[in-house]
This record gives sequence, structure tokens and C-alpha cells, in this order.
Amino acid sequence: VQLVESGGGLVQAGGSLRLSCSASGSTFSMNAMGWYRQAPGKQRELVARIASGGGSTNYADSVKGRFTISRDNAKNTMYLQMNSLKPEDTAVYYCNTVPRRYYWGQGTQVTVSS
Repeated sequence: VQLVESGGGLVQAGGSLRLSCSASGSTFSMNAMGWYRQAPGKQRELVARIASGGGSTNYADSVKGRFTISRDNAKNTMYLQMNSLKPEDTAVYYCNTVPRRYYWGQGTQVTVSS
């Protein structure tokens, strides 16, 4: 399975971005998926999780109420809508299963300026 993240960029604090994760293979719809992020000098952390069917979601306290995770199993794609972005959201964002099963993709850089 290959995972390809896209949609990152540079945005001012308070702005929005929508990330996409495209997965190859036929097992996407069978797995819970998540968005992870890694800021410079910090460990990678899970920020949002979505069940295989999309009916259940969970968020880290740091993003709750601002980020929304969703998925389209017909398109093998997952999304992360990020609103009210803060400088502390600056990181490289990755997608993978939860728990992680596959190699990491290249990630997509999100930079939030103050």
C-alpha cells in the first residue's frame, strides 16, 4: 500500500487548509485510518482517527473542535479539514492506518504563520 498526502501549504493563523490522503490497494476501506503530525524536534503524534466505515472519529485535545477527519472509501481517500489554524499546528502531516501498518509517505508540510 502506498500513501500519498497532499494539500499542505503556508497559511496565516486563523486560516484553513484541507489535506488529502490517497491510498493504493484494496484494503483501504477495511482499516481505521488516522492523520499524524510531526513538528520539528518533536515525536510524531496521532491527531485524528476515523473508523473503517467512517462512523466514528476521535481527535487529540489540541485539535478538537478545529479539525474534521473524513473519508471516501469509494475513492480510497481520506481528508483532514483544518480550521482556525494556530502556529503550533505547524508540522509535517502524514496519514496511515491506526495502529500504523504501512510505510510512511512523504507527508505534506503545513506552516502556520503568526
